[in-house]
Amino acid sequence: MEQLLHYVWKHKMLPLQEMKTTKGLHVEVIDSGLHNMNSGPDFFNAKIKIDDTLWVGNVEIHDKASDWYLHKHDKDERYNNVILHVCGDIDMEVKNQNGDCIPQLQLDVPEHVTQHYVELLSTDKYPPCYKIIPELSNLMVHSWMSALQTERLEQKTDAIISRVEQCNGSWEAGFFVTLARNFGFGINGDAFEHWALSIPLNDVAHHRDNLFQIEAIFMGQAGLLDLDTVPTKYHDTAIADGYFNKLKDEYLYLKHKFGLQQIDSNMWRFLRLRPQNFPHIRISQLANMYYTAKCSISQIVECDTVKEAMNTMHIGVTQYWETHYTFGSESEKNEKHISPFSLNLLMINTVIPVLFAYGRHQSKEKYCDRAFDFLEQLKAENNHIVRMWKECGLNVENAGDSQALIQLKNEYCDKKNCLRCRIGYEYLKGEKNQ
Repeated sequence: MEQLLHYVWKHKMLPLQEMKTTKGLHVEVIDSGLHNMNSGPDFFNAKIKIDDTLWVGNVEIHDKASDWYLHKHDKDERYNNVILHVCGDIDMEVKNQNGDCIPQLQLDVPEHVTQHYVELLSTDKYPPCYKIIPELSNLMVHSWMSALQTERLEQKTDAIISRVEQCNGSWEAGFFVTLARNFGFGINGDAFEHWALSIPLNDVAHHRDNLFQIEAIFMGQAGLLDLDTVPTKYHDTAIADGYFNKLKDEYLYLKHKFGLQQIDSNMWRFLRLRPQNFPHIRISQLANMYYTAKCSISQIVECDTVKEAMNTMHIGVTQYWETHYTFGSESEKNEKHISPFSLNLLMINTVIPVLFAYGRHQSKEKYCDRAFDFLEQLKAENNHIVRMWKECGLNVENAGDSQALIQLKNEYCDKKNCLRCRIGYEYLKGEKNQ
């Protein structure tokens, strides 16, 4: 209820009848103030006219007036400038640190707002605001989608910055870890990130002109050069074809040389995984990409077009994996290039967020603007979240739209953050929601 009171006060969804303090003084809200998301009073610099006097100061909001003492505001000097205490239930008088009585207003949330809020929290249909979506203005939807796009990119930026810090400030290494994580395509994302962080790229760089040695390090660090990771039925053929043992011998030499520690191979998931998504195939593609110097942030920032950026991701496997999906298991020859579907996801989840994050880090708006341009040019994702919003009546024209709607569901709908959502605002303020 306190959260709803905050919302009603912030958006001035105030009752139509005259408002008065507990002392009977007339209250007029000129400016509800700036919402404070940190510690201290809830709203700063509000302008409140109480009878004939205009007050400028802070406003504190509680479900019950007694919460003032429960939260020890009477002993906190930050609350000495509170000019109005707004509550759902006035159960006692309150004083500040100086002993001065604080004017109090009992705020009755309009009935239709309360009713709509309960509907949003309790309806079985998903999303709960589905019935007003077709009525929303194009301007409002476009504005909210743009904000959600930015919010999602900023959220991804935080994750990328964290990886860069883990890599001792190296953006090249941070980009490699981000790329590797997204090569896991959800199921093996955590394993790929853990794997990438285990690879000392500064040491591997000394062998960048030798694809075989790169693949040996990459496969070995993944724990995939232990015979126990090869299905039993393929043991004999894996040993007989020679490539497995060659990689293993080379890895053992490089492991000793660089003091490497491989990850636990049990981290990898194979259940219900299509063969083209097996870790062996993805790691071979990454090895090829690293060898050709394509997985480089310097390459990404130089791309002026989506096509150029996609070309940096378009790569196949090394020769052995053209006829294998696991060691010892032969398959029909296929260069196993990254599929257009996977390429689109890598652009959305790797190239564009890294470009945006790097632009923020370097204070170069052109990179950030380019990130948004690329989103508008890429195909929208086709997943259950996007399909759900389409069924509700929202248009999804490009990857920017699909990313915005994923952010909307994950950060607002799933968390019942309707009070922070602009669609939720439209739902709450309406007199009728048929």
